[in-house]
Amino acid sequence: MEIPIFNDIIIIFALAVFVLFLCHKLKIPSIVGFLLTGILAGPHGLALVKSVEQVEIIAELGVVLLLFSIGLEFSFKSLMEIKKTVLLGGSVQVGLSIFLTFAIARLTGIPINQAVFLGFLVSLSSTAIVLKQLGERAELDTPHGKIDLGILIYQDIIVVAMMLFTPLLGSGEVVAEPIGSVLLKIVLVILLVILLANYIIPPLLYHITRTQSRELFLLSIILICFFVGWLTSSAGLSLALGAFLAGLIIAESEYSHQALGNIIPFLDTFTSLFFVSIGMLLNIGSLLDYWGIILLLTLGLLGMKCMVGALATIILGYPLRTAIMVGFALCQVGEFSFILAQTGMEFNIIGGSLYQGFLSASILSMMLTPFLISMAPRIAQLCCSMPLPERLRSGIYPWITEMESPGGLEDHLLIIGYGINGKNLARAAKFAGIPYAILEINAKTVREEKEKGEPIYFGDAGQEIVLSNLNVQAARIAVVAISDPVAARRVTALLRRMQPSIHIIVRIRFISDVSDLHQLGANEVIPEEYETSVEIFARVLAKYMLPRDEIEEFIDQVRKEDYEMFRNISRRATKFSHINYSLANLDISTLKVKEGSRLVDKSLLEIDLRKEYGVSVLAIRRGSKTIANPGAEEYIYTDDYIVVLGTTEEIRNLAHIMV
Repeated sequence: MEIPIFNDIIIIFALAVFVLFLCHKLKIPSIVGFLLTGILAGPHGLALVKSVEQVEIIAELGVVLLLFSIGLEFSFKSLMEIKKTVLLGGSVQVGLSIFLTFAIARLTGIPINQAVFLGFLVSLSSTAIVLKQLGERAELDTPHGKIDLGILIYQDIIVVAMMLFTPLLGSGEVVAEPIGSVLLKIVLVILLVILLANYIIPPLLYHITRTQSRELFLLSIILICFFVGWLTSSAGLSLALGAFLAGLIIAESEYSHQALGNIIPFLDTFTSLFFVSIGMLLNIGSLLDYWGIILLLTLGLLGMKCMVGALATIILGYPLRTAIMVGFALCQVGEFSFILAQTGMEFNIIGGSLYQGFLSASILSMMLTPFLISMAPRIAQLCCSMPLPERLRSGIYPWITEMESPGGLEDHLLIIGYGINGKNLARAAKFAGIPYAILEINAKTVREEKEKGEPIYFGDAGQEIVLSNLNVQAARIAVVAISDPVAARRVTALLRRMQPSIHIIVRIRFISDVSDLHQLGANEVIPEEYETSVEIFARVLAKYMLPRDEIEEFIDQVRKEDYEMFRNISRRATKFSHINYSLANLDISTLKVKEGSRLVDKSLLEIDLRKEYGVSVLAIRRGSKTIANPGAEEYIYTDDYIVVLGTTEEIRNLAHIMV
C-alpha cells in the first residue's frame, strides 16, 4: 500500500541532503539550505511534494521540540532573572514595531484594520531561527542572547492576544465572553504548571527512573511535553509555548540532562522539516514578477526591525554593541506570523497579493538572518568606534565615572564577567586576601552584588574609559570570563593595548579560539571543553597510581602546547611514553569494619593483614579522628574505616571478611 506522506518525506530528505551538501561546500548556513529545499520541493517550485498540509503538521513538531529543548536548558529561576527583559524589552519591541508598521502602512493608503494587522505580523520574530543560530554560536548565555530569548518569549505569549484580536479587525464585532473565558483558562494553566513543576512531575520521574527503563523514561518525557502543549493549546495559547513550559517543568528536576539527550535526535529531524515547510510557502513566480518591490520591502523590514530591537535593548540599559547584536538577531519575521497571516486571510483582512508579498519578504528575511547574525559583531565594533556619546556606547545606566572608580586599587585582580567562573574567582580572591574588582554588564547583577559588599561595577569592558576607571594600568592580572567569544577577543586586545605588562587569562568555550586570543595578547587561554578532559584524564592517571609530579608535568605540557594532544593525537602518540605504569595494578580503598567482622577488637599485629591478605593499612578513621600510619599495637573496632593499599584482587578478598 502506497503512503503519500511517506513518499514526500523521502523526497524532502533526499533533496535536503543534496542541497545541504552544496551549502556546506559554499559555507552557507544550514537553515538557508532547508528553506531552499522547501522552495524547490514545494508546489510553487518543482512540485515534488504532494501532501504539503501533512508535511506542515509534522513540521510543527519541530517547533514544539525546539521550544521544549530550550525549556529543558532553562529554568523558572533563570526565567525570573530576565523578567524585566521579557516585560519591558518585549513590550517596547512589539509595541514600537506595530506602531511604525501601522504608520508606514497608513502613509501608503492601506486601511486601518490591515495596517494594524500588518503591525502584528511584522512585530514577531523567528524563535526557531534565532535560538538555533545562537545555540550553534554558543551565544545563548551572552547578554544579547538572554535579551533575544526574553523578547522572543514575550512575542510567543503576546501572539495569543493577537490571535484573539484578529477576528475583531475583520468583523468589527467585540465579543467579550470568549476573551474572558480564555483569560480564565490561561490563569488555570499557569497554576497547573506550577503544581506540576513542584509536586507532581519530580516524584513521578523519580519512580520512572527507578525502573531503569530507557523506553519508559523517553515516553514519559514526550507525554509531559505534549500534555502541557495540549493544555496551553486548549486555553488559546500556542503549542510551542506549552512545550517551552513543559521543558521548564522538567528543568526544575534533576532529570533535565537525560531528557535533553533523549530528545536531541528527534529535535534535529523535525526542526529540519519545519524550515522546509516554511520554504514551501514561497511563490517563486510572484517573487520574480515583483522582485524589485519585494526586495525593497525586505530591506525596509530588516532595517526597521533591527532599529526597533536595538532601541528596546538600549532602553533596557545595555551598551550600543549589545543593542546592535540584538537588533540584527531579531530583524526577521517569525514563524507564528505565518499562522497569524493565514487567520487574517480567513477573516478577509488581507488579500492574496498582499499575503504573497508579505510571505516573500518574510522568507527572504529569514534566509538573510544567519548572515546578518554573523556580520553583527563586526558592524557593532565599527559603530562603537565612531564618535558617539559615551552614554549611548556604554548604556543608559550610570557607567563608571571618576567618582565611582575604586580609589587606591593597585596590583589588583580585574575580573571581567560575573558568571559562575567570575563568582568562584571572586570568592577565591577574597579568601586569599587578593585585592580585586569586578566588571559586569548586567545592571541587575551589579546592584544585587553591590548590596552584598562586592567590589563590582557596571560597564562594558570593551570601552577604554571603563577599564581606565578601574585602574587597569596598575592591575597585575585580568581574567576575561565572559560568554561572548567576539567580545572576549575585543576586550583582550584592548587590555593588551592599555597595559602591555598585564597578565591576561581568558576563559573560552571552544578550542578554535585559542590561537586567535594568543595573537591578540592573552597570556593564558583556558578552553572549557578541553580543561574538562584534562581534569578527567588527570584523575584517570591518579587512579593508575602514577606519581603526582608526573601527572602535573603531563598537565603542564598539555597546556603549554595549547591542548595539541587532544586536537591531533596521532602526532603526539608517544609524547608521554616515558610514563611508568608499573604500579597500575595497585589500588587504595576504604573499607568499613562491620559488627561481627573477624577483625573487631583485634590489633593489627594479631590479624597481620599484610601476611594474610597482602594489603597494608595506611590509616584508620574512627569517628572524627584519623589515625595515619597506625602501629602494630593499634586495635580495630566496629564502625572503623580502614584505608588499605593492595591489588584489586587482594582488597576484594579482604572485603569479604569485613561483613
